[in-house]
Amino acid sequence: MESDPLDSHENSNLPPDSALPHQMLLEIHEQPQALRRTLNLYLREDGLRPEFGRELDRWVPVNGHVVIAASGSSRHSGLAAEIWLEEIGGLAVDVEYASEYNFAGPDSPSQSACLVLSQSGETSDTLAALRAAKKQLWKTLAITNAPLSTMAREADISMLLAAGPERAIPATKSFTCQLAALYILALYEAVRAGKLDSATLPALAAELWAQCAQIERQLPAWQPQMAALAKKYSGASTFLYLGSGIHYAIAREGALKLKEASYVHAEGYPMGELRHGPNALVSDSVPLVLLAAFDPDSAPSVQRYEKTLRLLRDLNSQGARVIAVANAGDRAIRELAADCVEVERASDYLLPLSEVVPLQLFAYFMALERGVNMDHPRNLSKAVVEP
Repeated sequence: MESDPLDSHENSNLPPDSALPHQMLLEIHEQPQALRRTLNLYLREDGLRPEFGRELDRWVPVNGHVVIAASGSSRHSGLAAEIWLEEIGGLAVDVEYASEYNFAGPDSPSQSACLVLSQSGETSDTLAALRAAKKQLWKTLAITNAPLSTMAREADISMLLAAGPERAIPATKSFTCQLAALYILALYEAVRAGKLDSATLPALAAELWAQCAQIERQLPAWQPQMAALAKKYSGASTFLYLGSGIHYAIAREGALKLKEASYVHAEGYPMGELRHGPNALVSDSVPLVLLAAFDPDSAPSVQRYEKTLRLLRDLNSQGARVIAVANAGDRAIRELAADCVEVERASDYLLPLSEVVPLQLFAYFMALERGVNMDHPRNLSKAVVEP
């Protein structure tokens, strides 16, 4: 199914175009509608669309092995998918840099399959990985935002996004749509493996649909807050982004957005790795962005949150300046962090869909503060292809 064009914004609940001076900001605001269109391709109110399931039946054996090959933001969505596909779907997953995987070539059990992720469907390294997998007679699945792309044509199965045209070079709405599609894929694999019964699906589908409205509700508050934070931290030359579990993928993505949109150096790390070297950088001149949102109904999520609180106390003693992304109403985090950005409560698996959006806005406003054309940053292109 071809994605809907976004040249018209009727009925999209977006601010007027005059309030959105750049394509990147427009596309950040388009995310709730882009997500709704993408979900509608694969979900009904009561669960998965059966036609989607029939296409995927022979993609990978139940409890089989999947290699995810991707680059840039797409690889970060693959890192989130690794957790979903393993913990929900029962698959064994490896996430590879497409540029490195291509040189080594696939070398895995015969029950392997390859999943490639690319907004454009033309990224040369990822396309090479897809072709290498096909030479090994692996089944291949491509998730792209371009129905007529080379990857969509050459993969055994094409799972399309409906993000619509994304003209700014930094990926925003295509990234969140990738996350949504990959979570749906994990739900399908869970049903196929017998780990999830059909009676549970409606609630999980409803929770995913609810993310669209949650993001829509929160955008009006996030935008001025992230603009103010960008002004406050505009003099910083380096940031550290920290996340644990599935939130590590979003820490990586937030750091990448800041680098490519504003030319400010940033690195994303697993939270527990801070003490293994990067802690030497921590000072009042190197701000940290800490992903501290959690799911109170999930014991592993609560455990990670408790570690986050301990880390925050240590960082305070080191004189760190911390921007924390935390649950709405979390007083403990607010008291410990220099600045706190709130996100509405969601399951730990779905929090990444919301928490990445203020990080996108922060990158956008940092670019504005530094006079950078974030829609067309230097040395970058929308699809990385061979010259």
